[in-house]
Amino acid sequence: MAETKVEYKGLGRRKTSIACVCLIPGSGQITVNTRKLNEYFPNIFLIQNLQQPLVLTNTKDKFDIKVKVIGGGMQGQSGAIRLGIARALVEVNPEFKSILKKNKMLTRDSRVKERKKFGKYGARRSPQFTKR
Repeated sequence: MAETKVEYKGLGRRKTSIACVCLIPGSGQITVNTRKLNEYFPNIFLIQNLQQPLVLTNTKDKFDIKVKVIGGGMQGQSGAIRLGIARALVEVNPEFKSILKKNKMLTRDSRVKERKKFGKYGARRSPQFTKR
């Protein structure tokens, strides 16, 4: 008889990054795109940022986390993973929702780069004005 694996999934987005997060009951190892967390994110602040939902719910050593993330930079990917972990934790235990919502972990950060407009050098920067 096949043993059924328990998996909790969450999808996170931030800027142009998309992260598919999979929580499996385990010892607390996190792998991002088949690499260890410390190899993938060299910055300690990004690692702390994505671990916030786990710290708030005291589940840091209870789940192995597999993440597949695409697009964006390091900051955007870290934020996408954080949202994905938070959504997966709510699937694990609905009581976590109030804790995570109070700390704004379940809110998608909708800020994205503003598009460049014609006649401008960027989104808002105008050409230099010459009087004479």
